[in-house]
Amino acid sequence: MVPRAEFRSYYGQPIIKAPIWHEPHMPAYLYLGGTSGAASMIAAMAALTGRDRLALTARVVAAGGAAGGAAFLVAELGRPGRFLNMLRVFKPTSPMSVGSWVLAVHSGLTALAAGSALVTPREPPAGPRASRLAAALPSRVVALLPAAGDAAGLAAVLTGPLMATYTAVLVADTAVPAWHEGHRELPFLFAGSALAGAGAASMLATPRRDAGPARTVAALGAAVETVAGAVMEHRMGMLGEPYRQGVSGRLMRAARVLTVAGGLLAPLAGRGRTLTALSGLALTGGALCTRFGVLRAGKASAADPRYTVVPQRARLEAARQEAARRENAEA
Repeated sequence: MVPRAEFRSYYGQPIIKAPIWHEPHMPAYLYLGGTSGAASMIAAMAALTGRDRLALTARVVAAGGAAGGAAFLVAELGRPGRFLNMLRVFKPTSPMSVGSWVLAVHSGLTALAAGSALVTPREPPAGPRASRLAAALPSRVVALLPAAGDAAGLAAVLTGPLMATYTAVLVADTAVPAWHEGHRELPFLFAGSALAGAGAASMLATPRRDAGPARTVAALGAAVETVAGAVMEHRMGMLGEPYRQGVSGRLMRAARVLTVAGGLLAPLAGRGRTLTALSGLALTGGALCTRFGVLRAGKASAADPRYTVVPQRARLEAARQEAARRENAEA
């Protein structure tokens, strides 16, 4: 009996080209964009239920996240012209094209919603500063701002879920094994992480008496992120190794610990500032570690030829066995 040969690639070189996305540009963009999308949904729900203070905070978080995410994306691309070039066409079959348009529209909507809330707030504390801003604008513009801001905030409910999840489709629609094989769970992982991050940012910047819904969203997001990550790593089998080993494995474990701790503390955060700070910072750290961990896991799986070829051989063998079974059944 000859022992089974261990797989080796041609001169030990990777089979596929490794992702060239940089750190911290791409992980920061993934985090900020997802947080912006989830925060826009929190803002809309808060506005519809009369929680004006939370709605103001969430609108500012959504606008800031969209602007910061766009800045990191432009830095990743190298120059602003490349992002503008992606808006020259709309290609529904391209996650990058769809994502560029979603980011552009979502950024405009959240900026209008946040600007309106800051210039014409429904309640203090921004009174004097907001009054000076309103005085500098034509009266007709000031009169139209609240309605325009509310309309933009409601419209952002449509772009918010896309912002929170389209980046998962973007990374899964590649040949990178650890990303492509996780296409079922990655949208849920990113959505949960976005909800946790947005809830954390909103409750940190909102008085405790008004931040109850943000704490609920943060705890819900932490639960979704934790379950989705565990299911993904278990289902992927060998391809889940990059999420458990090396630097990416340490990042994902740190994300899980921080997210679980922050999610458990979120319902208790209304009892004091210390608990609020601990929960919010833990959830924020967990969301960031998740984005960095997913990026590192993808790079690790692309660098090791085993993660590309072994699953391919397994699929071919399964296809051959299925064809033989059908032939025997027909015979």
